[in-house]
Amino acid sequence: MKNPSIAVIGSGITGTTSAYALARRGYRVTLYEKHRYPAMDTSYANGGQLSASNAEVWNQTSTVLKGLKWMLRKDAPLLVNPRPTWHKLSWFAEFLGHLRDYEANTVETTRLAIAARQHLFSWAEAEGIEFGLRRQGILHFYRDRQWFEHAGRVNAMLAKGGLERRAVTPEEIRAIEPTLSGNYYGGYYTESDASGDIHLFTNGLAAANARLGVRQRFGADVARLAATDSGATVALADGEQASFDALVVCAGVASRALAAQLGDRINIYPVKGYSITVNLRDEASRRAAPTVSLLDDETKLVASRFGDDRFRVAGTAEFNGINRDIRLDRIRPLVEWVEQCFPDVDTRSVVPWAGLRPMTPSMMPRVGPGRTPHVFYNTGHGHLGWTLSAATADMVASQVAQHLPVPAA
Repeated sequence: MKNPSIAVIGSGITGTTSAYALARRGYRVTLYEKHRYPAMDTSYANGGQLSASNAEVWNQTSTVLKGLKWMLRKDAPLLVNPRPTWHKLSWFAEFLGHLRDYEANTVETTRLAIAARQHLFSWAEAEGIEFGLRRQGILHFYRDRQWFEHAGRVNAMLAKGGLERRAVTPEEIRAIEPTLSGNYYGGYYTESDASGDIHLFTNGLAAANARLGVRQRFGADVARLAATDSGATVALADGEQASFDALVVCAGVASRALAAQLGDRINIYPVKGYSITVNLRDEASRRAAPTVSLLDDETKLVASRFGDDRFRVAGTAEFNGINRDIRLDRIRPLVEWVEQCFPDVDTRSVVPWAGLRPMTPSMMPRVGPGRTPHVFYNTGHGHLGWTLSAATADMVASQVAQHLPVPAA
């Protein structure tokens, strides 16, 4: 008797980790991806942080007020296109409904992030994946007392989730990351956090999937999904169809439309984020760039060093539908941040990028079974897909095993 067959839709970080977790349990896995290679969409050039310390969800009244204040500022960290759509309105209505869950969801996200990094580190070691991992912690820094005191309140929630994070003085900030310029009121340092290149890791894990027998169908555009009491069907845009015992949807911002085909409502909104990769072409820039991963809470920008010759800065949130345009007025603040905080880094060679984060109104990923038997979801991770993916992959694989166990050998 053959082991159950599972289709995984999407080969970003969540799809690739889900396929890996399923294959390790003995399932026959087929992964479908519309691009020619893994991790070519939202998992291509993010901020690089594996950050339990950034687990605070956005469901706060202050976030709403900032969004309204910044609506007409093109360079604002949070930008909302004022043109209404039903999808946007319904998403924000649900977002407001989750204000009451702010603390509980922050604590749960922290727990998930801590569990995820243990899985990810062990998988990388087992498969020999090199992805520029730096286990030097993450430093959050604050320019004034108001931001620092808010971080103290967040710290209490992170501690409930099991995270150790300590306050640091301006002198300690300079000792942790001597290249950081500017005057700061204080900071918080999480020694257990890490950073690394999501694109390199996902491609390395895709190679491991191939060794485990996962059939990876790149350049395969999924047009339609269907499920019944007996199994699931995947139909491609070119007319090809295949049947499976179950399927797992990990399709990022496309998950909402695919879920609707399966009778499920998953209110994911595409929240655009931007990044720049600064090429450190000379020795002076390499010395002047940070080695510790950073988060500037006031500007909502993160920074990570990849090897000797690359430095990534990422952030901002833009609510503007399915729009992947790279706007100069959104990239320029990232470059200016580098020039302000690391003035000796040469910014003449900068590669801009934009990606769409699949975000739910609760800021919590959708992990688990759908309404129809044989359908599962692992999607909606928002800005924490890299941080949470290994834990949610293990969760969804365990849920599949409960419903559809692999026969004993």
